[in-house]
Amino acid sequence: MSYQANFRVWRGDSSGGSLEPYQVEVNEGEVVLDIVHRLQATQAPDLAVRWNCKAGKCGSCSAEVNGRPRLLCMTRMSTLPADEPVTITPMRTFPVLRDLVTDVSFNYTKAREVPSFVPPPDLKPGQYRMQQEDVNRSQEFRKCIECFLCQNTCHVVRDHEENKPAFSGPRFLMRVAELDMHPLDAAAEGGLDRKRSAQEEHGLGMCNITKCCTEVCPEHIKITDNALIPLKERAVDRKYDPLVWLGSKILRRAN
Repeated sequence: MSYQANFRVWRGDSSGGSLEPYQVEVNEGEVVLDIVHRLQATQAPDLAVRWNCKAGKCGSCSAEVNGRPRLLCMTRMSTLPADEPVTITPMRTFPVLRDLVTDVSFNYTKAREVPSFVPPPDLKPGQYRMQQEDVNRSQEFRKCIECFLCQNTCHVVRDHEENKPAFSGPRFLMRVAELDMHPLDAAAEGGLDRKRSAQEEHGLGMCNITKCCTEVCPEHIKITDNALIPLKERAVDRKYDPLVWLGSKILRRAN
C-alpha cells in the first residue's frame, strides 16, 4: 500500500543550510534510505548521503530522523507517523560536509590514540588460549559497526565542542575496556596501564553513564552497563582502594 509522505531534509554545507520540504511516495516495507534514494532519483539528484551496504552492517548511513540518531537503512517507515512530516538531518556532533554527510574524522583520530592489543611475548600465533567466558565478555563489543551513533548522541561532545580533545567518546572507551578485560593483553608488561590511560588520556571521568549511547546502538551493545561502568569500577579500585594501591606499590618495588 502506497501513500504520499511529507519530508523535511536538511540541505546545505559547512557555510549553512536549511530544511527543504519534499513530498515522496512511500511503499509498504520501505526504510528511510529507500525514500532518500527515491528523492534523489525524482526530485533532488544532487542530494548527498553516505551509504553502502543497506543491511545495517557498514554503519555508513548514520543520520538523525525526527531528531533521533539512527541508521537510515534500519529505520522502517512503518515505525514513523504517516500523518506527520519526517525530518532528516545530518549527525549534529560532527561538522557538515554537505547535506546529510558529515565529517567523522574525529573518530578516526580517537581510534589511532588507543594502543592496540599487545600479545604475550612468550606465545606464538596459534597458541593463544582463552576461557569461553572471557570470549563472551569481549565478543559483544566486537559487534560494533562504527556507525558512530553513540559518539553522536553522547552529550559530552554533542553539547560541548571544547571537550573533544580530551574525550574519546563511548565507542573508543569501549575499545579500551575490551582490551583491559582481555586475559591475553600484555600491555601492562610493557608499562601501559589501560585503566590509567582511560582516565588520563581518554576522559573516562567525563562520562556520566546516562546510557544515551546504549539506547541508539543498532547492534544493541550494552555499552554503558558492560563496558563503561565496569571500566570505571576498575579504574576507581586501582586509584582509590587502599589494598589495591598498597599491592601496586609492593609489586612495583619488587620489580
